[in-house]
Amino acid sequence: MADDNSRLSADDVVDVLPDDLDPRSFEGAYKFPDNSRRRIPAAIYGVLGIGVIFATAADLSWSNGGLLLAGLGLLAFALFGLLSGRSMAVDERAALVASQQAVGFPIGHASAQQVWRGVLSRPTWRVLAYSSEVPPRQRALILVDAVSGEVVEHLVEENFEEDADHA
Repeated sequence: MADDNSRLSADDVVDVLPDDLDPRSFEGAYKFPDNSRRRIPAAIYGVLGIGVIFATAADLSWSNGGLLLAGLGLLAFALFGLLSGRSMAVDERAALVASQQAVGFPIGHASAQQVWRGVLSRPTWRVLAYSSEVPPRQRALILVDAVSGEVVEHLVEENFEEDADHA
């Protein structure tokens, strides 16, 4: 076996990404996955939880109290997945528009990131925005609810990064 590996040259070993992971073949805007996909595993957890509880209630020879707790745990996971699997009505572009209206200055560079807040993991866009001056004089952090589109909260402050570079 050692002889087979010693005969391989650097040209024989090629590391290639699959076509669906190759960034050079990507075209167009990225579509962020919708939060409602959480409902699919929630339904699976629910079916499994009900099945385990019925198996425990039928008093099968292999069932015990631990399975009843496991079934209840699966149902709790299913309920959480159903409640937190809200459809997102607002994409990152709409979140940037809502941010522009909330901060009170023209936005230059900005980026949006999806995060979840609260016990039920409500989808929210976290937007970091800089004013359009060069260098930017203000920056803002804005939270936009991805379900309703309302601005949850925002913080605007002077951009102190430019002072650190010149000091």
